[in-house]
Amino acid sequence: MWGGRFAEGPSAIMREINASIPFDKALWRQDIAASKAHVAMLGAQGIVSAEDAATISGGLDQVAAEYEVSGVPENWDLEDIHMTTESRLAELVGPAAGRLHTARSRNDQVATDFRLWVRDAMDQADAGLEALQKALVIRADEHTASIMPGFTHLQTAQPVTLGHHLMAYYEMAGRDRSRFADARARMNRSPLGAAALAGTGFPIDRHMTARALGFDGPTANSLDSVSDRDFALDYLMAASQCALHLSRLAEEFIIWASQPFGFVRLPDALSTGSSIMPQKKNPDAAELVRGHSGRIVGCLTSLMITMKGLPLAYSKDMQDDKPPVFEAAGLLTLCLAAMTGMVEQTTFRTDRMRAAAELGYATATDLADWLVRQANIPFREAHHITGSAVKLAESRGVALDQLALDDLTAIDPRIDERVYAALSVEASVAARASYGGTAPEQVSERVAEARRALGLA
Repeated sequence: MWGGRFAEGPSAIMREINASIPFDKALWRQDIAASKAHVAMLGAQGIVSAEDAATISGGLDQVAAEYEVSGVPENWDLEDIHMTTESRLAELVGPAAGRLHTARSRNDQVATDFRLWVRDAMDQADAGLEALQKALVIRADEHTASIMPGFTHLQTAQPVTLGHHLMAYYEMAGRDRSRFADARARMNRSPLGAAALAGTGFPIDRHMTARALGFDGPTANSLDSVSDRDFALDYLMAASQCALHLSRLAEEFIIWASQPFGFVRLPDALSTGSSIMPQKKNPDAAELVRGHSGRIVGCLTSLMITMKGLPLAYSKDMQDDKPPVFEAAGLLTLCLAAMTGMVEQTTFRTDRMRAAAELGYATATDLADWLVRQANIPFREAHHITGSAVKLAESRGVALDQLALDDLTAIDPRIDERVYAALSVEASVAARASYGGTAPEQVSERVAEARRALGLA
């Protein structure tokens, strides 16, 4: 493959460190597609004969059919997917196969193949996120008025609805989708035809190959074309942010499934048992999603460090660009599927959630707000009065709405019996009717908007 430059072949060490076929064989579909687009252009431009172009294209179809049935063979002497395919093509169609590499290099070839693969991975991530959003919206619609405690610092803060809580993750997933969409639009330029680094002297038509491969057009600088891996980093950055969101959702389910909370019963299909404790039902799928997020972020870090010091144009370091992307994509797909299944199949114990919302003086802010509205007390003073009421209720082991009116008026005489209407958890969530708030009417409106956006009936 290296031609006449070297008197001896590579050493065993060089052969092993240089071969990328064990992992870049994953690019075979993209490599076949790009090669077919390239040879069609060569034929249209008269750079190769129409007969040779047709022969090569038919041979590539045959190679693809073999790969589909039997997989890609790993011959390390051929180094990578590009030479593996070209070698098999030569066995099938003879010398005409040698014309396929006219006006291109493995540098622009791999840049093109990898872009196509990452573009497909972005589309797959978007589809997975859409499925997660649908699951969240459907479950939120069931629970627009189901009351649960809202937390800050993992301490009971204010009552919210379960639907509102689930819709928070719908919003996160929407931002994740937008990041993948932005990255996809930014990377959708074809490097094919940039050749090794400087372009080519053949009269190629890069716009033709770009159109054939679904790109918006060709890249504008040949040096940048073969050395750019921003698209892979963009994918990993979007994947990392998505993984962080999935990890947060997984953590919620892990906490909620623990016995002290008991907010959910996780599906058996996404749980495991213990080898020694027969009572255990462990949230292992959620824990692995939480763990996998660290690996995905690690993949981003790996490629960033690989790319940080590379001069123009292509360097062999860039062969290491694909394993972290492949790993992250596989993990992200699995994590999205796991969390979608968990949202769809989990049983929410709304009785436990509501009971927990009544603990921890979650309606204390409602008392302060009532004092501001009904007694015209400045909020800071109302905050202090409410703190005294909470202290009294805590000392007696009762909820705020269980304090006698005499107890409350002793704290501040401006409190009257109307305050009790504001101290229930139902009143608390209903009062949060500002746009984006937790009031059931607001949650229902957001769910309806989401259903329309997702095409749900």
